[in-house]
Amino acid sequence: MTSDNRTGPPSFGSEREMLRAFLDYHRATLAMKCEGLTDEELRQRSMPPSTLSLLGLVRHMAEVERAWFRRVFEDNDAPMVWSDKIDFQAAYDASGSTRQEAFTAWEAEVADSRRIERESESLDRVGHQPRWREEVSLRMVMVHVLLEYGRHNGHADLLREGIDGTVGA
Repeated sequence: MTSDNRTGPPSFGSEREMLRAFLDYHRATLAMKCEGLTDEELRQRSMPPSTLSLLGLVRHMAEVERAWFRRVFEDNDAPMVWSDKIDFQAAYDASGSTRQEAFTAWEAEVADSRRIERESESLDRVGHQPRWREEVSLRMVMVHVLLEYGRHNGHADLLREGIDGTVGA
């Protein structure tokens, strides 16, 4: 079982407050899905040939946070966390990873993302997405990353249920 200590997003607020709150809610959801599990359980794969695991999702989301905040708004050439090239699939293979390693990297990227967002004067701040070779707004980045979390938290629900039967938000 996990405890739900998440702060739910508000029903009203500015666009920025809502985007920030929903992003933080989904970040907390991923952490909650991993709560109370051993490294071995966190590395448990969904089904062959997939390398998808809860720990792999944490690693993947560290890559997503870096690719969409740091690389877009601060350093287009910042190396990825888990791969030498932009290979989001490489992060899924957590076979040699630990909770400590994955969560330390993910939490550092989340902290950088939050700092970048808070230091930005407007959701209209323009950054360059090197992978797409085009300009994007902070608003677009926040929505994109929020959708990534929503999609992968659905995967996390199924993975957690397969490990110990825990279901729910």
